[in-house]
Amino acid sequence: MEGKEEDVRLGANKFSERQPIGTAAQGAGDDKDYKEPPPAPLFEPGELKSWSFYRAGIAEFVATFLFLYITILTVMGVSKSTSKCATVGIQGIAWSFGGMIFALVYCTAGISGGHINPAVTFGLFLARKLSLTRAIFYIVMQCLGAICGAGVVKGFQQGLYMGNGGGANVVAPGYTKGSGLGAEIIGTFVLVYTVFSATDAKRNARDSHVPILAPLPIGFAVFLVHLATIPITGTGINPARSLGAAIIYNREHAWSHHWIFWVGPFIGAALAAIYHQVIIRAIPFKSRS
Repeated sequence: MEGKEEDVRLGANKFSERQPIGTAAQGAGDDKDYKEPPPAPLFEPGELKSWSFYRAGIAEFVATFLFLYITILTVMGVSKSTSKCATVGIQGIAWSFGGMIFALVYCTAGISGGHINPAVTFGLFLARKLSLTRAIFYIVMQCLGAICGAGVVKGFQQGLYMGNGGGANVVAPGYTKGSGLGAEIIGTFVLVYTVFSATDAKRNARDSHVPILAPLPIGFAVFLVHLATIPITGTGINPARSLGAAIIYNREHAWSHHWIFWVGPFIGAALAAIYHQVIIRAIPFKSRS
């Protein structure tokens, strides 16, 4: 019975992240004493035999599927209207992305950590918050979920979807590829830095409300970045979101800029991880012995 109670307390996830996002962040115990979680190993063989590992991947798939479904539908609704005043507009699109991240991080935090973004997964991996095995699995499931989400939107009305850009990320006319890359780097830095700050183990030990509120600043960061960069790149800051829309839309101009929406977010995530771990927290990047 004691073992079963422990399993429930951990969300039936024996091999959970050392620093998951949201409501499950930094331990479920009542002890407020701060203890730095140990770095995750590069490879944890026991994960592959655990149902919780695969359940977490499924949670990432479903969350990314829902994220693309709602957000791309919102983009299509704005694009098809002849009068922007009759739609939610750019602000509504930004709220759609930010609001869905808030809701989905809250829902999946205790299962997978609520990444829903390969850039977030990459940043947390660099900070040794999860194993390489889990990071690769998450990214694959996130990309598959994004492809399916965009595919369902296209299935509703193919003509509308293909005639309005399919929600694919491209560098807008008047901006250079360098400008687009810079916007993606800085935008992802804002997001991933917010993730690290909102789930910081030391803050959570000091302020009990921080884990509960973590999804809110993360979603709000996504909202603000979209307000700033939708006119430049349509706002990627999530390689899975960009890949899903590009594959389903599948037009040449979407692929010509696609590298920006992988390189930019990964650079931004790496910079955020280094800044928070090395400069802000002064935690060395080292393997667990």
